[in-house]
Amino acid sequence: MARRLEPLTLANLGELPAPCRDCVFWELDPVAARQADRNGDTALEKEAWLSQLLLDWGPAGVVLYVDEHPAGFAVYGPATYLPRIQAFPTAPVSPDAVVLATGRIQPRYLGLGLGKILVQAVAKDVLKRGFRAVEAFGDSRWDGPGCVWPTEFLRAVGFGVVREHPRNPRLRLDLRSTITWRSEMEAAVERLMGVIRPENSPSKPVTVRDALRSGPEAP
Repeated sequence: MARRLEPLTLANLGELPAPCRDCVFWELDPVAARQADRNGDTALEKEAWLSQLLLDWGPAGVVLYVDEHPAGFAVYGPATYLPRIQAFPTAPVSPDAVVLATGRIQPRYLGLGLGKILVQAVAKDVLKRGFRAVEAFGDSRWDGPGCVWPTEFLRAVGFGVVREHPRNPRLRLDLRSTITWRSEMEAAVERLMGVIRPENSPSKPVTVRDALRSGPEAP
């Protein structure tokens, strides 16, 4: 199977799974999210959020393709752009971390290790931007696809709990101190992802290393 990653942009936002395409769970605070849902404005709010984040911070999501079909995605970014964080009992996140907010692998591609590939790609980008860690909120009672990562999955890909909670612990992946994990990450992304095609140069494939080197600088 041919695999590749592309940054999440307005151009490929529509390729996210239907429930996720218009979901504003992370993008708005709970009150604003309910109001947008009542007004039928969630799709517009999602586009506005992504557009502003791309403008201010740069790419904050990745879409994983398998044989040219969207197989999964992950969304991440600074805590200030994810208002829902304040509703979690284990907030706030550490100031040196970027938040891995949400993501999903399409059912037909489960069991292939693609979730770990997404996390590795996110971690490499976050490290390049100068952050020390990725943090995420887990769902310890996860029973099906939702907006929060299963705690078990986060543990499996290297995260450790930094604040316990029976339902939504906060977990952390320290990038600068996890040398073994970083080496594995580099090898896996380079070997399995092949190329990233930046939005402004769709016809000229570049290596993962080159694409990330030319990306936005750390804030």
